Amino acid sequence: MKYKISVISGDGIGPEITKCSIDVMKSLEDKLNIEFELLEIEAGDSALKNNGIALSDEAIDKIKTTNACVKAPVGESAMEVIVKLRQLFDLYVNLRPAKSFPTVKSLDDNIDMLIVRENTEDLYKGQEFRIGDKAIALRTISEKASTRIAEYAFNIAKTRNNKVTAVHKSNVLKMTDGLFLECVNKIAQKNSNIKFSELYVDACAMNLIRNPKEFDVIVTTNMFGDILSDEAAQVVGGLGLAPSANIGDDFALFEPVHGAAPDIAGKNIANPIAMILSIKMMMEWLGTTNNDNDCQIAAEIIQKAVENSLENNIKSVELGGKSSTSQIGEYITNYISNYNL
Repeated sequence: MKYKISVISGDGIGPEITKCSIDVMKSLEDKLNIEFELLEIEAGDSALKNNGIALSDEAIDKIKTTNACVKAPVGESAMEVIVKLRQLFDLYVNLRPAKSFPTVKSLDDNIDMLIVRENTEDLYKGQEFRIGDKAIALRTISEKASTRIAEYAFNIAKTRNNKVTAVHKSNVLKMTDGLFLECVNKIAQKNSNIKFSELYVDACAMNLIRNPKEFDVIVTTNMFGDILSDEAAQVVGGLGLAPSANIGDDFALFEPVHGAAPDIAGKNIANPIAMILSIKMMMEWLGTTNNDNDCQIAAEIIQKAVENSLENNIKSVELGGKSSTSQIGEYITNYISNYNL
């Protein structure tokens, strides 16, 4: 099948890791019955500098014509780009897996968790204002958003290990997190076959360090999910291995969890694996939504290619290796090209 994909190359190390991901997509075209039409979108700090706006209406209209979006990290304009896109396209699910990889130092060799983060509200709606010498932020938690993220978490748990942990702070935030927990509990009662538990966010943060392999699916609110997913990424080796998906009912955007890292931009030392694994997540989503088995196979091949690269010590500097961004990308691309179906 043919898919039209919008590509935001971003800022800092974005263009370097984007090139690796595009090379991966091209290698998949040669291997499977998949065709990509790539549409370059200018967004982020560079767009702000060149055009006076980080994400223009024209860019948004172009993205709307595509099946999915691949986005590299942007710089200081993240609020104007990714947060805006999440809310504009109602990408209410943020999936952030954290998984142990071969030869990568982590707290345990058997970690395989998925953080399911509500993605459209909470403090990240940006409802802030000043009154005199005070700055005030409004936290919005709705029944609709809490219910649908809970439903997503329980449904995806059925494809994994039938285990969900809800993370909140309802002992302090009684109204907002109280509503979130109430909604999750209602969905849990409808899924009695799923092992369900709950944790305060501070206890969860501690247990991610103390016993990370006990977690499978974590469902939580927007800001807590953002913080915990970075912690979970470090537990398994670092943000360079952390992909993510922003999913709505009809559209999805895929991006690495890490930032634009301007201090190492242009040095060819950034780790492209998080971006490449985000392509893997895109292939899974395209396969599921379009009933396309070739996309599912593509996702499996990408996973094997990444694992093989790490097993053979093709690793970036922050993982203790000596391979450059381009060397890692080339190795993974060549593995896919030579893979025997």
